[in-house]
Amino acid sequence: MSENQNLLAEQRRALILDEVRRRGGVRVNELTRKLGVSDMTVRRDLDALARQGVIEKVHGGAVPVVEASTHEPGFEIKSALELTAKEDIARAAAVMVAPGSAIALSGGTTTYALAQHLLDVPDLTVVTNSVRVADVFHSGQPSPAAGGTRAGAATVVLTGGVRTPSDSLVGPVADQAIASLHFDVLFLGVHGISVEAGLSTPNLAEAETNRRFVQSARRVVVVADHTKWGKVGLSSFATLEQVDTFVTDAGLSDATHQEIAEHLPGLLVAGRNAAET
Repeated sequence: MSENQNLLAEQRRALILDEVRRRGGVRVNELTRKLGVSDMTVRRDLDALARQGVIEKVHGGAVPVVEASTHEPGFEIKSALELTAKEDIARAAAVMVAPGSAIALSGGTTTYALAQHLLDVPDLTVVTNSVRVADVFHSGQPSPAAGGTRAGAATVVLTGGVRTPSDSLVGPVADQAIASLHFDVLFLGVHGISVEAGLSTPNLAEAETNRRFVQSARRVVVVADHTKWGKVGLSSFATLEQVDTFVTDAGLSDATHQEIAEHLPGLLVAGRNAAET
């Protein structure tokens, strides 16, 4: 990685995180040699990653944080992480949405970012189990005093259900609503994605609701930043073979991109000049 000494801090930290997860731990002196930066720079990067909760600092280096498979962070905590990556992913995924189509947006902070890029796409029908996503479209409409709904505004269907810590609605009510519908494209946020476990979540009820989403969609697009790769939640709800396109950011190594491409028909790396691989 010595050629990466001029990388931006966020890119450098993504490489460090990938190295920590791949090897199970790294030492500061190894990172300074590989990245071609100072000891102080590496320590600042490790401090930043530790504050995000994705690594644990140990004497002389860092190891990955091992989360309980049932741990589900709240929406506010997740929304503060990987902001640039989520914005890049949202911008790239929005291009896939055609005017007049019926789409589904699952819960999550990346789908929330995507919703904000879809406000000007005319005549959409949007089905979502996310209170936050529904609020984006509601807030994007003119108030009744200002003339009511604008021409071409999205029709939003909120599934109903029981609210999770990440502000998704799940359970039998949501499942029944989703099962009766058919979407052109599903944009799916995930807690974790891996070759072995496929798509997974720490919430059993959310896993079933996401399973219904996948079954009702003609095309499944996963939108997830690089920190979700290799993470496994308690319950799997879809295999990689059920995913048509994975939209992620450039934080993963080229070797990991190659591994993903071997298992998925479509890989779109947002935030760099790579097209679908």
